[in-house]
Amino acid sequence: MQERYETFTVLINRISRNIRKIKNQEMAEYNLRSVHVSCLYYLYTNKGATATHLCERCEEDKATISRGLDYLETNGYLTCESKSAKRYKSPLILTDKGNEVGRKIAEKIDGVLDVISVGLTEEERVAFYRSLSIISESLDA
Repeated sequence: MQERYETFTVLINRISRNIRKIKNQEMAEYNLRSVHVSCLYYLYTNKGATATHLCERCEEDKATISRGLDYLETNGYLTCESKSAKRYKSPLILTDKGNEVGRKIAEKIDGVLDVISVGLTEEERVAFYRSLSIISESLDA
């Protein structure tokens, strides 16, 4: 039982660390961090979103997303059409700069997913994601 726990936690931590490392290395030229990459990716693929939606999609807390969005807005990657105090539910739109970087992020993510899928059949990939979903839901409960 202990070996199963150690294998599970070590592998999950290693995968998470590698994902964060890839995000940070690939985006260093833009001076972007992991949370910025996630926000830009979801804003790009969804043609915009709200901060509330990004918290759900990125699985990050409100403060982390808020700091990330402030950085992205200050550095010209996105705009918020609403200037009211209730900006959390206001639509966020990528600028031309944000769209360009969002496109590059989406391309890099597609490339990484292609590389990590080598050696897996479609059925194995589907089963793997199904298993991860079951584990995640069980841990949430």
